[in-house]
Amino acid sequence: MSEQAKIKGRISSLFEILFAATKLGLTSFGGPVAHLAYFKDEYIDRRKWLSEKTYADIIAICQFLPGPASSQVGIAIGILRGGLLGGVVSFLGFTLPSIIVLVIFALLYQSFSLEGALFIQSLKIVAVAVVLHALIGLGKKLTPDKTTIAIAVASAIVMLLYPSAWIQILIIILAGLVGLKLFKNKTESQIEPFDVNISKRMGVTALLILISALIVLPILNKIFNHSLLNIFDIFFRVGSLVFGGGHVVLPMIERELVPLGLMSSGEFLAGYGMAQAVPGPLFTFASYLGTMMEGVTGAVIATLAIFLPSFLLIVAALPFLSELRQHASFQSILIGVNASVVGILLAAFYDPVIKSSIVSGADFALALILFALLNVWKTPAWLIVIIGVLAGYLFNLLGF
Repeated sequence: MSEQAKIKGRISSLFEILFAATKLGLTSFGGPVAHLAYFKDEYIDRRKWLSEKTYADIIAICQFLPGPASSQVGIAIGILRGGLLGGVVSFLGFTLPSIIVLVIFALLYQSFSLEGALFIQSLKIVAVAVVLHALIGLGKKLTPDKTTIAIAVASAIVMLLYPSAWIQILIIILAGLVGLKLFKNKTESQIEPFDVNISKRMGVTALLILISALIVLPILNKIFNHSLLNIFDIFFRVGSLVFGGGHVVLPMIERELVPLGLMSSGEFLAGYGMAQAVPGPLFTFASYLGTMMEGVTGAVIATLAIFLPSFLLIVAALPFLSELRQHASFQSILIGVNASVVGILLAAFYDPVIKSSIVSGADFALALILFALLNVWKTPAWLIVIIGVLAGYLFNLLGF
């Protein structure tokens, strides 16, 4: 193949990644658990970009890392498909739609309110159907026997009784240890390898950049005391240290901004409510906050800062994941971890997905209709979003 043909092939692949990621960025309502469901439908079931096993292993690794797990999974898939540029393109496609909307919300927030809007409730019901569909698919693959089912159920019970980001990390670690003990004889001799165009040296470099930035940024911020540098420092630190996804980031960012007078409590909560109403990752809440503090420039700085740690962590982890998957001990750990992830997603299906979505018999009926369309008639997830919103308005007109 000529060099020109290779370049065309790479460009074509990047556009393919951008198209798929942007479609998800426009339609992935419902939070991180729903995002993983949308990813599975688009990247694994429809496009066959990677196997369910590889997808599950990537999810398991991302659960260990701080930051928004769904965004990290999307970046990882982009890297596997198109190298570092593929990861960047995948991130941009998935996050830009919500970033643009939240920046506009920030500029117009005093006169623009979505509180109580009917379509928001419909989108929450869509998330119920999408997450249930993904849970069933992942459950069949990752909990095929009584032992792995027991790990999943135990993980769900603990998460429901003690809902905490740190408990989630503890569950995953314990499940990995249980897997190491119980599943050594169930590991596969042939694991489908995946090609990562990132060297281990680059992975180590990415980790060193992350650690160095965490040390140097506060020092530079204290020396220069510049508003944009302050924003970058705050959001980079939050993106590096938050476990448990977007909802956990709320109190951490609030402590960094409101007590210092950078934003009022009302402005902060208004933006958080708006962030719930848009597709894509909840971490784009940073775009709203940055705009409120320093306009569009602040939005760019805050958004880059909060997501950069996730990108660096994925670049650091992927070169080692492919090799580690070949070892029987690591495979057995992942069997336990993947089973616990099913349980964690099951707990999240109840809280917040079910608890915040199903408030009446009509809501449950609509969720059943959407689930049947998705699971039995194989309707695409993006079309489920449209049908769900239209059906929500129809139910309201009929008085349900």
